[in-house]
Amino acid sequence: MFIDEARIFVSSGKGGDGAVHFRKEKFVPRGGPDGGDGGRGGDVVLFVDPKKNTLSTFRRQRHFRADEGRPGGGSNKTGRSAEDVRIPVPPGTIVRNEDGAILGDLVEAGQELVIARGGRGGRGNARYATSRNQAPRMAEKGAPGEEKWIELELRLVADVGIIGVPNAGKSTFLASVTNAKPKIAAYPFTTLAPNLGVVELEIDATMVLADIPGIIEGAHAGVGLGFAFLRHVQRTKVLIHMVDGSAQDPLADFSQINTELALFDDRLAQKPQLVAINKIDLPQVREQLPALREAFKQRGYDVLEVSALAREGLRELLWAAYQLLGGLEEKRPDDEELPVYRPEPEIEEFSVELETDGAWRIRGKAVERAADMTYWEYDEAVRRFQGLLAHLGIEQALLEAGVQSGDTVRIGEYELEWVL
Repeated sequence: MFIDEARIFVSSGKGGDGAVHFRKEKFVPRGGPDGGDGGRGGDVVLFVDPKKNTLSTFRRQRHFRADEGRPGGGSNKTGRSAEDVRIPVPPGTIVRNEDGAILGDLVEAGQELVIARGGRGGRGNARYATSRNQAPRMAEKGAPGEEKWIELELRLVADVGIIGVPNAGKSTFLASVTNAKPKIAAYPFTTLAPNLGVVELEIDATMVLADIPGIIEGAHAGVGLGFAFLRHVQRTKVLIHMVDGSAQDPLADFSQINTELALFDDRLAQKPQLVAINKIDLPQVREQLPALREAFKQRGYDVLEVSALAREGLRELLWAAYQLLGGLEEKRPDDEELPVYRPEPEIEEFSVELETDGAWRIRGKAVERAADMTYWEYDEAVRRFQGLLAHLGIEQALLEAGVQSGDTVRIGEYELEWVL
């Protein structure tokens, strides 16, 4: 089954805790602190696998978690860093966060995107030794990892998109010129998913073709199958508009398809189009070819005449598409905006709120992370955290807000008692 949308949960690994340890060795008095740092937590990484062409694997697995880093040890031993979790996705995958902002656009084979970075390892007590404090009894816990839901959207990467009304002969054309095996039958909506094929005109002249199904009137609004697959037209550089010459009104069909493209995305109407009148092997089509040719010429199109079933005129059509591709500038497709990376809040940002039960709540990425990384069982670590509150201006903000001795102050999942 062709799946082109998925929603997955990713969680990077927490960093390993730093160690509080002192060298204990015979004949080595006052060995000093030798607690090592913790290892780095594992990242969650998306990478492009050119062998994949669908997001169907995410129907079976939607949660991906990286391991935690190992804790540090004595003798300045650094904990082992965790392995990254690498998730393969097909070329053409757009990655968004929950609010719709683009995190990345994965197109090229081997391209990677770190979507959840593992926490760094905590520092051991050997890092805190100074000339004034030669035996520190404090260390850092590992930094927490990241957790988030992300949305994946696949837009097929093809040079040429084949569009047209259902039963115009798009799949027959694709099967005739490539090794693709689309389902073909004499009724509309035979094709229920896009199909890709590679055509080789010469050794150094190849193109990737995509058969885009389900475009009917109202497709831009979700009628039929078009809403699900119109997005795949956005990746293509050139369109082959397959017109059913045996239809009751081929010009009306042609106009309807272009209208749906423009209503879905007005930039699609600006893509170069080759118009191919199909089924010229039928006598009734041959009879009205001169009239159709003239009607399209008045609209600015020089039509090509083909029969996908009888394989007439196909090579000429393919060469015309290839030449049109060669005339386009090599640039990023204009259908997608560049990823927008919004800066993280400044480390000093925080807020102080009074909760309904009378406790004070401190919110802020930096201070909450610092609380998670504090060894509350060591007095020196607690004093260091108090100094951080003063440095960030949180202590002064609490006093100005009216905190009293004995009040409860909450930071993340921790509850502290305020003492003046």
